[in-house]
Amino acid sequence: MRGPFSGMDAPLPAPVAPAPAEPDTAEAAIAVNGLWRRFGERDALADVGFRLAPGETLAVLGSNGAGKTTLLRVLATLLRPHRGQVSVLGFELPREAQFVRAQVGLLAHEPLLYLDLSGRENLEFYARLYKVPHMEARIEALLETAGMSRRADEPLRSLSRGMVQRLAVCRAVLHSPVLLLLDEPWSHLDPEADSLVEPLIGRASEATRVIVTHDIDRGLAEADRVLALHAGRVALSAPAADLTAADLRPVYGAR
Repeated sequence: MRGPFSGMDAPLPAPVAPAPAEPDTAEAAIAVNGLWRRFGERDALADVGFRLAPGETLAVLGSNGAGKTTLLRVLATLLRPHRGQVSVLGFELPREAQFVRAQVGLLAHEPLLYLDLSGRENLEFYARLYKVPHMEARIEALLETAGMSRRADEPLRSLSRGMVQRLAVCRAVLHSPVLLLLDEPWSHLDPEADSLVEPLIGRASEATRVIVTHDIDRGLAEADRVLALHAGRVALSAPAADLTAADLRPVYGAR
């Protein structure tokens, strides 16, 4: 079965492992220090560091190629750091990555769903993978919230990109993660769909969130902290309340 819009098989998440003990997140939900990640001879991330407290939202801003998605993939345990220390939910990466995955919800550029399955079948697949309790009730509640109940039994290939994005949101929050990693979460969503998924991935979710976005104004509105990247390095790191859109435009080469 083919993953939608990618021309590739949808990757299966690694088996979910139970955490050996309750992680200590009192100090930081995410702590990154001196993170480097290379692709060949190119430094995608170079000496990146930040901290995020539980329940806070971090907006990651920067132009194309700045390293935003690479950072998100490291936090999601999909890429290994080449140097530096990364702690997510009290667990060290990559050594304890298996204990992080069950607690993270990733919304990526690709929806990580199967085109030949219906939305309901996709969610049932992931619910079994993550051992979601009361699976059917949880799926129905998410479909209703996202406004997808009436189209839930149609193959994904027959749905619009915006509808698939709504189902991808449902997949990302299906297992009630405590950390949401969101890469351009509002892409392909019209205003009505945006408002429908707001309870799932917005501030009402109460999860710690890392949001990659090009929307400076919305990033500032959503975030407690802002991390701006340029060519893989930290260009700016500050509380969102201390910044304006004008402060961030130079990161994109604008005056």
